[in-house]
Amino acid sequence: MLFNSYEFLFVYFPLTFAAFFAIGRYSRPLAALTLFAASLFFYGWWNPAYVGLLIGSILFNFAMGSAISQEHHQGRMTRAKGLLIAAISCNLALLAYFKYANFFLTNVNPFLGTGWQLEELILPLGISFFTFTQIAFLVDAYRGEVKERNFIHYGLFVTYFPHLIAGPVLHHKEMMPQFALAQTYRVHWENVSVGLSIFVIGLFKKTVLADGISEFSTPVFDAAAAGQSLTLLEAWGGAIAYTFQLYFDFSGYSDMAIGLSRMFGVKLPLNFHSPYKATNIIEFWRRWHMTLSRFLRDYLYFSLGGNRKGSVRRYINLMLTMLLGGLWHGAGWTFIIWGGLHGLYLCINHAWSHYAKKFRPKPLLPNGLGKLLAWLLTFLAVVMGWVFFRAASLDAALEMLKGMSGLNGIAVPNAIAAKLGASWQMWADLGVTRYLGGGSQFIFTWLWIAILLVVVMAMPNTQQIMARFEPVLQMHNTDERNEIRLMSRVHSALQWKPGIKWAVSIGAVAALGVFAMSSVSEFLYFQF
Repeated sequence: MLFNSYEFLFVYFPLTFAAFFAIGRYSRPLAALTLFAASLFFYGWWNPAYVGLLIGSILFNFAMGSAISQEHHQGRMTRAKGLLIAAISCNLALLAYFKYANFFLTNVNPFLGTGWQLEELILPLGISFFTFTQIAFLVDAYRGEVKERNFIHYGLFVTYFPHLIAGPVLHHKEMMPQFALAQTYRVHWENVSVGLSIFVIGLFKKTVLADGISEFSTPVFDAAAAGQSLTLLEAWGGAIAYTFQLYFDFSGYSDMAIGLSRMFGVKLPLNFHSPYKATNIIEFWRRWHMTLSRFLRDYLYFSLGGNRKGSVRRYINLMLTMLLGGLWHGAGWTFIIWGGLHGLYLCINHAWSHYAKKFRPKPLLPNGLGKLLAWLLTFLAVVMGWVFFRAASLDAALEMLKGMSGLNGIAVPNAIAAKLGASWQMWADLGVTRYLGGGSQFIFTWLWIAILLVVVMAMPNTQQIMARFEPVLQMHNTDERNEIRLMSRVHSALQWKPGIKWAVSIGAVAALGVFAMSSVSEFLYFQF
């Protein structure tokens, strides 16, 4: 079931919301069980066969987490570590079987001259997210940071439907105290109005903005997959269009998850904070998929040694973390290359930061121009990475990059060339050619890009709009908190507050979001 579907909006969510709070007036444990069951139903709507897999994973990890906590409590850390290794191995084996088995055999068979094969496996939705969530729980149990004796609460923590399919990756210690509060089981109309407003903003981002610009990114990547040559403006138009499609798709999902949860009186951690405003790649990863970045840092990068074993080992650990992060996103060489690219970006960024701190070189450019160029370089590096992330194959990605590099020339539609009048000859002398048709596609592609660039760079994000009501669990560093306060002052007129003006505005945005649901489209992160 999708958040942007009629059955969710008008049947599932209203019934689940009403049942949870009606039962919560009399029995908190029964209300928690109801929400647990409703979350399983939400998951099973896609494929009931995999509900058993999810329940089995929950039972296994609850039992292992309890055993690890018991061993830790009694000081038997060697046994606790053995249980932890066994539990994580089982989780990763399950993930590897469904997600990577066919990819592994496809690449091994030509090398070994074998013909091993499996039936095509259907990847269970959200398996990466509920697996990582439970691995984090197991590690925290080993560290003595969490302990859970209530199976219903644990099951709810894992399956809680706002985050189940595409995140955020949750920590047990963040969520369980909230489900233990009596006030969570009572309707609070401030939570409802704040959560509903956030959800509506997310729905608009998904159905109007992300799905709207997808019409101009998908044909370009399809053409590359078919081996068609793309000219410079066609390739860059498709790549940047996808860059904004993914932005608003994932930002929309994150808002919808946060809004849904807030209506239940539960705050989720922030997962998305204007990443395209970043002026370096380190900052980008502090803003994009923030809970995954936190997981990779705390449970992989630090476990590999982080920066504690010298600079060379630090860069190796960064590369390994990002390569595995890329592989987590999908079983394919394009995802591995995408992860490797970002690993390389991070290594260069950290090396430059180290050099700048050590030698303090004088800036070559004025501060404002330097920041602009830093932003542009970061943005273009991210766009190049998204080409591999989106492309159907390595050949398709290389075809896109060939076009983006100008190797297939520069061309514009005849309609555009005609509008240039006498100045067209100058462009023709520079090697720009023209082609029949495609004028409206060209214009609307770049018009969408221009509009969404302004929205991304100049408009406040959702947490800045809702800043007065603390919409999420705080995950900001000091600089980000200062930025939110500054943006809140700059855009004070756009800060949400109860009243007729905002009620009408949110109602209009909701209507646009619902009317744009002419065909239900999956969220891009559902495939992970």
